Amino acid sequence: MEYISTRGSAPTLDFEGVTLAGLARDGGLYVPSEWPQFTADDIAAMVGLPYAELATRVMSPFVAGSLTEAELHDLCEKAYASFAHQAVTPLVQLDERQWLLELFHGPTLAFKDVALQLLGLLFETFLARRGSNLTIVGATSGDTGSAAINAVAGREGVNIFMLHPEGRVSDVQRRQMTTVRAPNVFNIAIDGSFDDAQAMVKRMFNDPYMNSRYNIGAVNSINWARLMAQVVYYFAAGLQLGAPHRAAAYSVPTGNFGDVFAGHVAARMGLPIEQLIVATNVNDILHRALTSGDYSTGTVTPTVTPSMDIQVSSNFERLLFDVGGRDGGAMAKQMADFEKNRAMQLTNAQREGAAAKFTSGRADQDDTARALRWAYEMCGELLDPHTAVGLHAARESALDTSVPIVTLATAHPGKFRDAVERATGSRPGLPQRVGDLFSREEAFTSLPGEYDAVRSFVAEHAAPAA
Repeated sequence: MEYISTRGSAPTLDFEGVTLAGLARDGGLYVPSEWPQFTADDIAAMVGLPYAELATRVMSPFVAGSLTEAELHDLCEKAYASFAHQAVTPLVQLDERQWLLELFHGPTLAFKDVALQLLGLLFETFLARRGSNLTIVGATSGDTGSAAINAVAGREGVNIFMLHPEGRVSDVQRRQMTTVRAPNVFNIAIDGSFDDAQAMVKRMFNDPYMNSRYNIGAVNSINWARLMAQVVYYFAAGLQLGAPHRAAAYSVPTGNFGDVFAGHVAARMGLPIEQLIVATNVNDILHRALTSGDYSTGTVTPTVTPSMDIQVSSNFERLLFDVGGRDGGAMAKQMADFEKNRAMQLTNAQREGAAAKFTSGRADQDDTARALRWAYEMCGELLDPHTAVGLHAARESALDTSVPIVTLATAHPGKFRDAVERATGSRPGLPQRVGDLFSREEAFTSLPGEYDAVRSFVAEHAAPAA
């Protein structure tokens, strides 16, 4: 399998190459040169498979040439052995139409674990082959940081530097990062927003000095391997609801667009998907882009759903490239204009291509609270606020009532106890496996929201490429 950049001028790489590279050298994002295709018979043959076996079937085409099917299966078995539910991503029914896909049974209680537990093993495997070191630099608006740190803490050949916006993540999210005490883990709290942190990460990938000394890698959803692993649970849910003979819709709480883009990939591969609902909070750049073609940034508004407090959704570029004709040169110009002006209009081809499968919904804080109360009072389910945004969009959907709608439950409600308690009157607890979180000592470095300060810190503590 070969991978190309959305901006057209970076080298074509294999799966091992894109996993270690993260961002393409031209500033673009890697995507497969073509989408693997499953027939209806292929999908029918996946019914009832254990999760690791299903993951191997779905991901095998993407890793061809870099891993054998047996090697991939072994990595999947190891990655998902730590999950607290035998099904890994169990499907739960709310009412006659609404379903929840619980993605929070991994070690850090968030959907990021599903991909990052595998990604940590992939890093270790590929670095051992090359005898080299990797410097991971990432930004988190909440859950990516803890999941990535958990996945690579103590692993050979890897150092991780994780930036989070100081004071803008929940106490549980912060502690899940800052209480991991491993010599290869560096937590950085910056004075700024998630978008500021993400911009620093992207800048570092294109910094000639840093790239001449270090192998800079990514764990954010700009890394293709992470997105690839998220495709699997769309197949898992779809098969349980009748695929390949029945289509389902999916409502996805969305910030950086990676999770819902994985649904787009599943549909490209042949999984019957009626619709992908992009669910946003009041930081609604994606909702505006999909409804009016206006992709322009504003000021980030802090909410009870901090993982969605984003104005620049990195993975949206992958969708625009794929549905807009796969023209790397045109995409590079469009993104350069956006990065200069912080605004752009989608082309007609992009709008029409997205509309074929995507719709969107927006939830303010009152909508989120109402969805939390409905799930608790009518269905006996405590949700986290991000999942509630997705559920609000699902319940507002105009789809035919015969179509089941799966809301992706992206985090355990115990990670957002205050917001859940305010809405429902019930305070969720943390699972026993993380119950001592608030007795652990924290360690992190506070830095100003300036690229040079972050760059100097990483350069001081990172290991050279080889």
